Amino acid sequence: MTEPLWTGEALLAATGGRPIGSLPPSVTGISIDSRSVGPGEAFFAIKGDRFDGHDFLSAAAAAGASLLVVSERKLPALQRLTTPLLVVDDVLKALERLAAVARMRATGQIIAVTGSVGKTTTKEALRHALGACGTVHASAASFNNHWGVPLSLARLPQDADYAVFEIGMNHPGEIRPLVKLVQPHVAIVTLIAPAHLGHFRDLEEIADAKGEIFEGVVPGGSAIINADDPYGPHLADLARTAGVTRIARFGEAGTADFRLIRFQKLDDGANMEARIDGTNVDVRIASAGRHIAQNMLAVLGAVDLVGADLAKAAEALSGWRTGKGRGARHDVPAGSGIIRVIDESYNANPASMRAAIAVLAGAEPRSDGRRVAVLGDMRELGDNSARLHAELAEPLLAAAVDAVFLTGPEIRPLLDTIAGQADVQWLPDLDALGRALAVYLRPGDVVMFKASNGIGLSRLVDAMVEPRTDSSTRQEAAPRVPAPEA
Repeated sequence: MTEPLWTGEALLAATGGRPIGSLPPSVTGISIDSRSVGPGEAFFAIKGDRFDGHDFLSAAAAAGASLLVVSERKLPALQRLTTPLLVVDDVLKALERLAAVARMRATGQIIAVTGSVGKTTTKEALRHALGACGTVHASAASFNNHWGVPLSLARLPQDADYAVFEIGMNHPGEIRPLVKLVQPHVAIVTLIAPAHLGHFRDLEEIADAKGEIFEGVVPGGSAIINADDPYGPHLADLARTAGVTRIARFGEAGTADFRLIRFQKLDDGANMEARIDGTNVDVRIASAGRHIAQNMLAVLGAVDLVGADLAKAAEALSGWRTGKGRGARHDVPAGSGIIRVIDESYNANPASMRAAIAVLAGAEPRSDGRRVAVLGDMRELGDNSARLHAELAEPLLAAAVDAVFLTGPEIRPLLDTIAGQADVQWLPDLDALGRALAVYLRPGDVVMFKASNGIGLSRLVDAMVEPRTDSSTRQEAAPRVPAPEA
């Protein structure tokens, strides 16, 4: 018989609350979203930026929640509820206390991932690779902020062999309390890049903030840093200062412990050979992006450090696919041929934008097809925005891109920089962009989409890839919690 995630009594003790009604003997899961809460789960009514979970208690109860965790301050307005309540001083703090107990009772190996780019891809690849070696728990989606991390920890089964947590931040000091909850055996920093530079003085300050992840590593644990990152030595210093004694490096540099020794691009992916702490492994990856291969080095290195089966993990990775908006390729019928769509639409910063342009450069159009870049704003770059957008001209021209379509106010400096050197258009909104693409694209073309999430390029990708979908039937509910962080 499968053990419940929590008993009602254990949840009561962990949160420090007081019950109203009979506690359920078992709690099957933890939820903060009434739209996805399942039967037998505890619903924590946290307050987000736009919504307060207390406004959705009836919906959570109707969906089958067996326990509602609520704030003492809200109790007078909740008299009509018949579902058992757990009353706490602050719902988010109660979730954090539950997360701390979940970590305390965990018996498996814990890995934490941060970095300016590649966090979610690395986390999901670890989920898949370690799944071939034992039971794995990992953060859902990009649940990496002040509510996502404790929620993910609270969902951690006591007997999971491995757990993987993504930790993000927008400002200094945000990773520190989260990693001290997670207490990883292995902490990975993928890369330091100018994401959210508007909130930081410079890249070194971003490195300092990402380096906070080492402060939670358990005694005897390990740090994994990028050997090809100019900030790698600085991160190593931060790890040593935090007391981490095992510092491993991944990349293409000769000093890397987890090193890429061969990379062969294919039409629908790539073959890579890596040397992982003295052992050679081959992996077939579904993306032709060299940056994905870099992420796989960190994944394989972490697998090695937690003592999992490296051969099984490498074999599993060969069947893994990146998530939506992270390099997936789609062949869309067009006339007598196809248009290849490269979906890199999940968020953007200067480093990930350059990586996506490199992927487009390596893609081969068919017959008389062309390479087309569809780019939108990279947000939260502050005073550096105009310069960093304009600097994309260099990789675009080097990639021999035939046409560039732009949208968003912050990317306009790129239009001025590249005009006269390439076929480039700036469109004021998604509708205008969609119409321009419909006129321009033809069979044989390869088109790549990349922008920050708020621009919405994923909607254009969906319209191309799933043209029969009736958008009028979709119900897109607004998130009831703050957005994940980078």
